[in-house]
Parts: sequence; C-alpha cells; structure tokens
Amino acid sequence: MKVRVRFAPSPTGGLHLGGVRTVLYNYLFARHHGGNFVLRIEDTDQNRFVEGAEQYIMDCLKWCGLEPDESPLKGGLYAPYRQSERKHLYKDYAEQLIDSGHAYIAFDTPEELEKMRAEYRRDDNTNPQYDHFTRGLMRNSLTLAPETVAELVEKGTPYVVRIKMPEKETITLTDMIRGEISFDSSLVDDKVLLKADGMPTYHLAVVVDDYLMKITHAFRGEEWLPSAPVHVLLWQYLGWKQHMPQWAHLPLILKPDGNGKLSKRDGDRLGFPVFAMNWYDPKTGETTKGFREMGFLPQAFVNMLAMLGWNPGVEKELFSLDELVQIFSLERVHKGGAKFNFEKAKWFNHQYIQQTDNAVLAEMVLPYILNGINLSGNIRLTTYDLRLIEKIAGLIKDRCHLLTDFWEQGHFFFATPEIKEIAVIRDKWNDQKQQFFTALQTKLEQITDWNHDALEASCNELAVECGLKKGDVMLPLRIMLVGGKYGPGVFAIAELIGKEETIKRIKFVTG
Repeated sequence: MKVRVRFAPSPTGGLHLGGVRTVLYNYLFARHHGGNFVLRIEDTDQNRFVEGAEQYIMDCLKWCGLEPDESPLKGGLYAPYRQSERKHLYKDYAEQLIDSGHAYIAFDTPEELEKMRAEYRRDDNTNPQYDHFTRGLMRNSLTLAPETVAELVEKGTPYVVRIKMPEKETITLTDMIRGEISFDSSLVDDKVLLKADGMPTYHLAVVVDDYLMKITHAFRGEEWLPSAPVHVLLWQYLGWKQHMPQWAHLPLILKPDGNGKLSKRDGDRLGFPVFAMNWYDPKTGETTKGFREMGFLPQAFVNMLAMLGWNPGVEKELFSLDELVQIFSLERVHKGGAKFNFEKAKWFNHQYIQQTDNAVLAEMVLPYILNGINLSGNIRLTTYDLRLIEKIAGLIKDRCHLLTDFWEQGHFFFATPEIKEIAVIRDKWNDQKQQFFTALQTKLEQITDWNHDALEASCNELAVECGLKKGDVMLPLRIMLVGGKYGPGVFAIAELIGKEETIKRIKFVTG
C-alpha cells in the first residue's frame, strides 16, 4: 500500500515551530517511502477561523521547502481538502453511529451543562464531564422517549451528536514511537462528534477524512494522546478498523528550561520567535515575529527542527533536506520532549550562512541592508551594488548568526559610523600618533592603485618612519573607520569604502 500522510492544521493563527516539525516529519517519512504528503485544512470551527491564516500556512510550507503533493491549492484525487467544503459528508456517518447505538443526540443547553458541572463538582472532580455517569441525568436520546426526541428534532431544537463511550473497557493503541498504549474508557468523556451547526468536530472529521483520503500513517503531537481512544473507537464503530492508519504521537517541544510546552508567550518573554514567519492577526492588529523575518535561512530552520526530538544516529548535525529524506526514520524519534535552545538554533543558521555562496548571500541580505540604509540618518550610499554587497558578505559572514546581523556587522560600509569608542583613541593619543595620522592622509591621497595590499604597505611603512609599532595605530584606525573595536580587516574595509571616505573618516577624528 502506498504511504499517504497528512498535516491537518486549523486556520486560526500563526504556525508554531512544533507544527512545522510535524509537517517536516510527515514530509520526510512520505518522501523516504515514495509516498504522498497531503495538506488538509481543518476549518470546521468557524468561531476560531481567522482570515488569511490558511494562505499563511501555505506560505510557511513553501518557504520551508515542504510543499504538499495534494492541498486546497493543488487539488488531488480526494478533493476537496477543506473540511468546511466536506460538511455534507459527515452527517451520514454521525447518523450511522446513532443507528448502531454508538452515538446519541443531546439537546442540553449551555446553561444546563453549566448547572451539571456545578452540581457534581467535587474536590476530587473539579471539572465534571459529560460521561457514562452524567449522560443518564441529561436531556438526550438516551434519557428521553423516542417520540420526544423525534418531536424536538422536528421542531428544530438545537442538538449535538455525542459518542457513547463504553464503561470499563481497555482500549489499546500501538504507537510507532511509544509502543502499545492502553486507556480506560471510563475515564474518557462522551465527546461531541457533530455540532449544532452541522459541522463535525475534530474527532469525527479526522477519522472520516483519514479513511476517505486513504491516509496510511498519522503523525501528531503527544497532546492529542487523550483523544486517541475516541478515535480508535470511531474507526472500530464505523467498521474501518482494518484501515486505521498507524499512529505516531510526537514529543513536545519544551521551554528552554524543560518545564512545559514552548508557547508564543515564552518567545515574547525570552526574545525569540516561535512562529515560522511573521504572523499578523487581523483580530488584534498584532504582528508576531517569525524565524524568517528574524533572519533565518529556511534550510537552517528545517535542519534545526529535524534535530528537535530526533537522533540521526551519527555525530553529524548538518543535513540537507535530501539527506534528511534518505536517513529519516521514526524509530529514532524520542519519546520525551525536546528543549528548545535558541542559541543552538542560531548556531545552525550560522553554519548555513558560512556555507552559502557569497553571491547568493548578497541576494538574501539585500532586504536587510536596504532596510538599514532607509532607517539610517547618516546615509553614505543612496544606491546599492550587489557586487559590493557580495564582497562585504564574504568579509563579515563569519561574524553573522542571523541575516539581520549583516547590517549590524557591516553598516559602516553604507553609512558614515558614529564614533562610539572615541575615548579608546583619546586615552592613548599623543603627538607621535597625531603626526602619523596627519601624514597618513597625505600618503593615502597619493595611492593610485587603491587595494588592500597597497594600503597595508603604505601604513606599515609610515608607522616605521614615525617610530610606531603597527599595533599602536591599527586600533585607532579601526575605530575611525568602523566606530568601534570590531569588524573585518582594516585594510579590507578601507578598500571597499574607497579613498575619499577613508580619508574623510580619519580627518573627522584627527583633524
């Protein structure tokens, strides 16, 4: 049987890196086995639907290089791929479950449900559920006469369809990561399968759609484990048990301290993104920063995610997507959660920046350079030259962990810098150094072939003439050109900013 996997997000907001990792493992598994990867949009909860979220999800997958074989955009043999467009399918299966005695109709109002929870709340049961005990006390087709049920339905009384969970049964599931898992059916509530608006809940829709779309393997986060017994029973009750996909519940991505699942709030608090790309919420007007906009390369982001909860079995940590496809296996996915380490994420990005061709890198950093130029109040260059940016990228990329670092580490190439460490120069300034830098301006004016080697030779020669060591003049010269004690080689900087700008910066400090 051909492998078919799916990622089935709800279009309710930004795509968390845990969701992207689920996509990645699905994608790698499908490609490794020559199968298909399906994107299905689970938009049955219209109250939580957010405009633009579906397109955002697709854009994220495209940026990551993890595009599906079938989706709402691409179509496929099992279209439509939005659950809201499949609404007509689910009611028949809900009625089949009612007819077989595995589900029932419930007419309870929100007020009645709240009254039940208040009445049966105890110290040892602070949140009573609609289950095998309370169902017998509520208004549903199990407690009402058949004619009453028919009359209420005829009158258009709102109702939901709930699964009838069995009592004292052990439900088992073989998980590809965790092995055999058992659940006590008495501890699981009667989940709603079909809502009053006719839309299915996740529980019914995921089973029906996985069956109809011939999904062979279903990977999702471990937070869905409590729902697994409901889904196993639905596969059984609908007569499809032999077609049930193999399940794998992936470990959580944890906070950096390991204490709980990583959330957007943690990212806001600690200063790193948790979404793949910038997410603008039209309901709140808030923009949440993503890995892409912070300056991550998609290849580095994907490589980093692959290693969060999976061990390749070798010392090597850097893998292309094709290499990941070749070596990926679920057997090496961990059962325990994986701590997110932003410094390690930046390390991955730094490695990929180092490996990227300078011409390609120039194209990547151009938007960040242009943004820096636009924001700078002291612009030197009003136009950009990709060949120049390519040379600059080659000089500074070993200092850059993020694409955004290229402006911070190389802004002095494009704008005359503020001399922030002038005190370092003045503390050890003397007549001898003044004489050197005054003479240096004249010497630089006379250079006809403006290049690194000629500049270094002239500077070294003049230092000897003035009775100075090279070390005496290099730090002051760096600060004059850059504004601080950082940056690539001083003469490489001077070569790229040009004769006029080099002399201008020296003169600004020394007069």
